[in-house]
Amino acid sequence: MIKIGKYDREAFARDRTQADADVGEILKEVAKRGDAALFEYTSRFDGCRPESLMVSEREIEEAVAETDEYFMDTLKLAASNIRAFHEKQLRSGFSVSAPKGSMLGQKVMPIEKAGLYVPGGTACYPSTVLMNAIPAKIAGVSEIIMTTPPNREGRILSSVLAAAKVAGVDKIYKVGGAQAVAAMAYGTETIPKVDKIVGPGNRYVASAKRRVFGLVDIDMIAGPSEILIIADGSSDPVNIAADLLSQAEHDALASAILVTDCPELAKRVQAEVERQLETLPRADIARRSIDDCSAIFVCESLGEAIEISNDIAPEHLELCVEEPMQYLPSIKNAGSVFLGRYTPEALGDYLAGTNHTLPTSGTARFASPLGVDSFLKRSSFIYYTKEALADVAERIADFARRESLDAHARSVESRFRGDEK
Repeated sequence: MIKIGKYDREAFARDRTQADADVGEILKEVAKRGDAALFEYTSRFDGCRPESLMVSEREIEEAVAETDEYFMDTLKLAASNIRAFHEKQLRSGFSVSAPKGSMLGQKVMPIEKAGLYVPGGTACYPSTVLMNAIPAKIAGVSEIIMTTPPNREGRILSSVLAAAKVAGVDKIYKVGGAQAVAAMAYGTETIPKVDKIVGPGNRYVASAKRRVFGLVDIDMIAGPSEILIIADGSSDPVNIAADLLSQAEHDALASAILVTDCPELAKRVQAEVERQLETLPRADIARRSIDDCSAIFVCESLGEAIEISNDIAPEHLELCVEEPMQYLPSIKNAGSVFLGRYTPEALGDYLAGTNHTLPTSGTARFASPLGVDSFLKRSSFIYYTKEALADVAERIADFARRESLDAHARSVESRFRGDEK
């Protein structure tokens, strides 16, 4: 195997050290001073001081009116596809009968309040609104709130507000960064405390989510975007280069990786990436990603390529090969898999219906995409009759005393204290 490039999966972990220190102070101030701290940080980091943290119904209506009909139709189509896919994930509880009238079961319930973080900054993400809110709606979450940073005019972009309207978000707040995570975790005078915070963000947002976990639940600690493409010699280098750059333009720390068994394709893709960078609007960001965090691996076979991919466990995996379905069973670790030459990663980002909030930084080894399950919780339940408990009481008491927990044993035995007569 030959590696070309500087792909380094630990770069993001090293980069977050300073973020952790800064975020601690932000969390403390928001917990202590509430809205006053939010206004201060919004002024400092976003360059504006909105009149109100909460987006009004009038602002939402104006945003929808400003959004062109074509894009509104696109949002509705995307929402329909996302809804159709995620409705298949919805599950209910169960109960099973046990001997002598006893019963065991599981109850599945939605969380009550979900907080959605939608990034701003160098780009806007109406797609993230749809991907986060729609599964929560399907799960039955009672209240969905959203935070997103305002622009320098103190406004949220119309496309983001229009997406929130289509997705059914209940309340929207003009606050971003770690301070938004703090507000949703602790609650302020204006922003309610939630049960779970979901959504991607920069290293400050990721650090804040990590630090408030336990006080609230979170979806995942998301790192920079990743794409890994397994391509054979018949692949089009123009398409492969475009797909690599589709992730590189997200973030200077994003990684774009090609794994191929064809040295000639590797050379042609490398040249094509350079050519496309010349005309890419976000070329400065993509250039740093390509130079510092990306690579091409040239291996002996597609089987070895899959081994490399499973080891990296990428967020997005494209199989640009003949007969891609035959390789799908061999994929063990990937956030989302894109099969064939006409299934670019961007399809999943926007319109296909699968979720684009995916595990990154190798966590696809044990984590899964955001979905309806992310907004559900489970409680087990047990019902035993006196007769059923009597059958196992002696065994429970013996088990408890073997663990030196005599009160546990007595809690069972006390129910039969008069039965020895």
